[in-house]
Amino acid sequence: MLEQSIPQENPSGMIAAVRRLSTLALFRRDTPITGARAVIGWWEARRIPYNLIVGCAGILTCIVIAIVGMGSNFFFNSDFGLPDPPLFAILGAIIYGILANFCFTGGWLTELIVQRAWPEEANRFATTCFSLGLILSVLLTLTPAILVGTVGVFKLVSHILGVVHR
Repeated sequence: MLEQSIPQENPSGMIAAVRRLSTLALFRRDTPITGARAVIGWWEARRIPYNLIVGCAGILTCIVIAIVGMGSNFFFNSDFGLPDPPLFAILGAIIYGILANFCFTGGWLTELIVQRAWPEEANRFATTCFSLGLILSVLLTLTPAILVGTVGVFKLVSHILGVVHR
């Protein structure tokens, strides 16, 4: 059903990324799964790799924000990018990790529902859902780094060029 609605010759970016991911063992399901325990087992076997991948994106985000924050302090005598107090950053990271795992659990819960409603589509749903969920989790995790990094670069360029803010 899904393959009929997607052009096969030149897929768009997100669809192409999911198709490339589907060749990796982490994103494949070589044998169809029909039981609830097997569904949960398949998802839970991927929780640690999911957390490691999203966690690496989170570490990269923290590094970018720390660099921008320290640079902002050094160049502008400002605390842009850094939470006040810094303990909020640690608390925010812990809450974010808990919520990411809560959403991950939603993947296998949703698959169990899909398996009852459309059993022939459940395996493809699971691999697509996991792939898209991981991609979107990484993008969401990198969003603060992209935003703070972009604003930091613009502030640095305006500082170098001597742009005056009123």
